Amino acid sequence: MRATLRWAHSDLRTHRGEALFLVLATAGIVASLLLATALFGYATNPWQRVFTQARGAHVWLHTDRAADTGELASLDGVQSVAGPYPTASTTVAVRGTRASVELRGTAERPDVGRPLLTAGHWLDAGDPDGVVLETRLARALLAQPGDTLTLPSTSRTLTVLGIADSPERRYRPGEQPGLVWAPPAAVPDPGGQVIGLRLTDPGETDYAVQRAVTVLGAGAIGQVSTWEQARAEAQGDNRLLGQVLGLFGLGALLAAGLAVHGAIGTRIRGHLRDISVLKAIGFTPGQVVRVFLLQHLAYALLGAVAAAATVQALGSRVPGRLGDAVGVWQGLPGHTVALFVVPACAVLFIGATTGLAAWRAGRVPPVPLPRPAGAQAGGLSVAARRALGLRMFRMPVGARGRGPGALASDGAGAPGAGASSGVRELEVRVPPALVLGWHKAFARRPRSFATVARLTLPLLLIVVAMSAWTTIDRFHSRPEQIGLPTALTVRADTDAGERGTRALLERDPQVAAAYPGVEVAALVPGQTATIALRGLGTREDPYPYALAEGRRAHGPDEAVAGQGLLDLLEVEVGDWVRMTVGDRPQILHIVGRSIEPENAGRVISASLDTLQENDPRLRPTLYQLRLAAGADPDEVAGRLAEAGHGRLDVHAVANPADGLSPLRAVVLGLIAVLALVGLIELLTAIGGTVRESERDLLALKAIGLSPRQITGITVTATGCTALAAVLLAAALGLPLAHWLIDAQGASSGIGAGIAQVPSPALLVLVGTAAVLGAAALAAVPSARAARRRLADTLSAVA
Repeated sequence: MRATLRWAHSDLRTHRGEALFLVLATAGIVASLLLATALFGYATNPWQRVFTQARGAHVWLHTDRAADTGELASLDGVQSVAGPYPTASTTVAVRGTRASVELRGTAERPDVGRPLLTAGHWLDAGDPDGVVLETRLARALLAQPGDTLTLPSTSRTLTVLGIADSPERRYRPGEQPGLVWAPPAAVPDPGGQVIGLRLTDPGETDYAVQRAVTVLGAGAIGQVSTWEQARAEAQGDNRLLGQVLGLFGLGALLAAGLAVHGAIGTRIRGHLRDISVLKAIGFTPGQVVRVFLLQHLAYALLGAVAAAATVQALGSRVPGRLGDAVGVWQGLPGHTVALFVVPACAVLFIGATTGLAAWRAGRVPPVPLPRPAGAQAGGLSVAARRALGLRMFRMPVGARGRGPGALASDGAGAPGAGASSGVRELEVRVPPALVLGWHKAFARRPRSFATVARLTLPLLLIVVAMSAWTTIDRFHSRPEQIGLPTALTVRADTDAGERGTRALLERDPQVAAAYPGVEVAALVPGQTATIALRGLGTREDPYPYALAEGRRAHGPDEAVAGQGLLDLLEVEVGDWVRMTVGDRPQILHIVGRSIEPENAGRVISASLDTLQENDPRLRPTLYQLRLAAGADPDEVAGRLAEAGHGRLDVHAVANPADGLSPLRAVVLGLIAVLALVGLIELLTAIGGTVRESERDLLALKAIGLSPRQITGITVTATGCTALAAVLLAAALGLPLAHWLIDAQGASSGIGAGIAQVPSPALLVLVGTAAVLGAAALAAVPSARAARRRLADTLSAVA
């Protein structure tokens, strides 16, 4: 054991830089995996906790006032019901901030779907104007218990008594109204009612919705929302962040394992004599294997422990969503288990890859076999011999007497020999370092290809990370290409005239276009869910949808749909679909697939004219505003709200990329970790090239090559290896990134077609930096090896 420790200590002093990089890379990988675990827990568990404690309903049905909901409690699979509660849609305002809300008349605190108070107290029978706000709505209004809410266009006021968490769908400006619990007296003129169903089997949600719609009648249903939709909205971008961290963390772990495997393999080839000496003095094959295995396990364990301790101690202090996620995750029951299991799995994986390489060290014979006299990869090629001066290229620059491209056959003739009088020839001699370096890089094909493959993996993941970065930039810089051609959504009070409202909006100098529209909930075929049916723009002034497939909707009954709707209905572009709005059917022909970042892509859109032809009762209830280039949405929204004298509810269109701002820091961190892994592999390749060049050093000096030229051979070999890895990473990484990003878009309902790969200039810049950096790293050790004394070289070759 003492000899083993002394060997490990000696090897550590020799390769301190490589050991440091292995520890740092392992720490970065384990930290990214732990943060991914925290984000997954943060995405799922808070909502699940609220749903469990509140005994949340699995289905919420919004119906008209005349619907008889008494039979729903007796349906098979229904455990209990909440309500029915009278509801009214209205707008509330506090300190100039407005929000669309649903007033829900609740006499007593519900048993199913029970709001969980976080501030204040529940409704008081002695305060008929007291209300309780859902947490997300209160956050948007900056409201606290004791604040007074006004109802625009009326003299009524409401007092905030409390704020509560709810497992129902959250408030989203312009998309989903906020939830306000109020006494029944505060809802004097309800427009409908809502009832919640808690099921014995949540997996039978679609069947329960179908039976409920059958009992009530399709015409009585206004909207259906399920627990699955609420959970997906609550998870939001946190799950995506966790998926990105997990994917790149696992990829980096694989790259690190392969880098360690390559490093040990290279070290074994460079220390065959030392390993033979160890065996000659009594080391068994198992002891030799344990030397390498325990050494690299110690590096991995040190990095893993450092990462776990850092995440545990400082993770919750990181500003933004990552810090919040770690803080919540640390309070979850499975936190301690994950804190040990994730680092342990990473260490075991690195140990497994280390063991495969260390096993080769155990097979080294005690007496090293003599190396073959000839080069294992064969002799020099014709180009290499020419570079060494055995033959030269001569290129004619004149054209009299000899055809172009003639090549002198002699190797020492003077330039222009054999040419006609006055004809000059340019002798081009390729530097020996370039050709010999190329030969050294790719002569040993299996080993060379393995080195290129190990170096390609981290570079490939870096290309994918860069593609994720540019895709996020596309959401911000070119939102019209990903389904967000407008910047503001305006909803007017019911007493405002259509023409007057549109004229008011278009009067603003920075409003380029105002598209009237309507959005209603529609029952899908089978009556298992509701989707968003939108009518935006007119045939004369069509709405500029971002299409990924098909064409725009021009004719009667034509529409475009999001990927989420196509998946839900299991239809394709070109099919006809039938849906029901109240008691009125809408039969539309899907002629294109649009990129839909809203409502998980469960949206079908036609022109306002098309919907009004099928249902003349539909009138514009909102306006989508496309602003002039360079306009500030906040300034325009403020001017419009002031010009509307309290009758306009103006909101900025939500951009999905707004919630992905932490992903930028995540991508940068992942690129740094991957760069460390690539650096480890690059140092391994440089070390192996320098060691293997020791045998050729005497021959190269004997034929007259200077130390600078010998150094250039190793630098060229390293640069060629890096160049091959860069080209392969770009060729494989760009299609992979496009596929991964589009697959994520399709799974989220937005749809494929959102991927944006980095620009060619950026790729060339990064690739050039990688190749030049590799060459620069190889310069110092290769120059030191080229200037070794003759006695040292003979000792190394012996």
